[in-house]
Amino acid sequence: MWYEILPGMAIMGICLAIPGLSTVYMHRRCNGGKEKRIARYPYQWNLMERDRRLSGVNKYYVSKGLENID
Repeated sequence: MWYEILPGMAIMGICLAIPGLSTVYMHRRCNGGKEKRIARYPYQWNLMERDRRLSGVNKYYVSKGLENID
């Protein structure tokens, strides 16, 4: 019957989801608990460079709040 395909589809779905989810967790672990930022446009790149410059440690993912900027 039609329901015999469900276990195979579930296994295939899990196998396809593993690389995407593992990439997210690896980026969080490498970037101090934050998602990886992607700069698709020059404006976004400028914002990442600003964050890198203001962080004080030359990393865009170590951010300071507005209250900590001199």
